Amino acid sequence: MNRTWTILLERTPHNWAASAPDLPGCVATGRTRSATVRNMHDAIALHIHGLMEDGLPIPKATTKVETIRVAA
Repeated sequence: MNRTWTILLERTPHNWAASAPDLPGCVATGRTRSATVRNMHDAIALHIHGLMEDGLPIPKATTKVETIRVAA
């Protein structure tokens, strides 16, 4: 089963962090943005595998992202 998941990326003082709003508790970090995306891919796969092993439902991927610019 392939699904497209939205992830949020955040630059922190020492690395990058990512989370998946539709998969509570599924997070990853990395030294670079690309490393964090790769780590998040693995984290999502592991998270879904764990849900399946536990007989729990896999949430629907419903989060969408829009970027807006607001004058400050």
